[in-house]
Amino acid sequence: MRIDLHTHSTASDGTDTPAELVLAAAAAGLDVVALTDHDSVRGHAEALAALPENLTLVTGAELSCRLDGTGMHMLAYLFDPDEPEFARERELVRDDRVPRARGMVAKLQDLGVPITWEQVARIAGDASLGRPHIAEALVELGVVKTVSDAFTAEWLANDGRAYVDKHELDPFTAIRLVKAAGGVTVFAHPGAAKRGDTVPLTSIAELAAAGLDGIEVDHMDHDDSDRARLRAFAADHGLLVTGSSDYHGSRKTVRLGEYTTHPEVYGEITRRATGAFPVPGAGGRPRA
Repeated sequence: MRIDLHTHSTASDGTDTPAELVLAAAAAGLDVVALTDHDSVRGHAEALAALPENLTLVTGAELSCRLDGTGMHMLAYLFDPDEPEFARERELVRDDRVPRARGMVAKLQDLGVPITWEQVARIAGDASLGRPHIAEALVELGVVKTVSDAFTAEWLANDGRAYVDKHELDPFTAIRLVKAAGGVTVFAHPGAAKRGDTVPLTSIAELAAAGLDGIEVDHMDHDDSDRARLRAFAADHGLLVTGSSDYHGSRKTVRLGEYTTHPEVYGEITRRATGAFPVPGAGGRPRA
């Protein structure tokens, strides 16, 4: 089995619609794909309606969190999206995205960048606004060469010159909310130092003691030494180890299935989940 547990669609900051994403995942030879848009489950229905026969969908979200001043992302899988407290918190994060993006545009303008709100809004379309849309505007303007180049201290990285804080969950609260909704939690790309400061391993150990299920180890932002260090840490703390593409369509060079999760780990994630279950494809046929 080939399993990719971290992808994004136009429901947040990817360039593929949810339907396009699941079709692309099947074409890439994946058996299982997770749709984990930022703080949103809006793309799940479209992905399920288009799901081809040879692909299973894991529903999820990537949650915006902050611990001791450091931003981090928490992948949540197979939770009940209608659990009221968790749904309210996701809505608070989403509602903060537009004023935050406007703030970053204003900071960039103060830095002499000829960016406009209209440009960013055009790029985002109906998606949930995020930094990648602003980064794409910087590419259009020739300020940076690639979207990834915008995520530096000079521009949009955590605590970068144009960075603006947003409403984010405390990760201990996030774990509690996801668990209460029957889901499973995995710390996304914990060693991605080029994005900004990272959460120390001592704090991840505290999250593990609070119920964190796993950490994402095989990821494009981790080098070989990162992966070895994180794999050893996971073994010492009883954490599941996942691998994922963090696919964003054309906004990143990474391909669907470039990094994958072992079938045994996937099986354990599905065993722990009680809020929702993986959905096997029906070839686009209506579901009962």
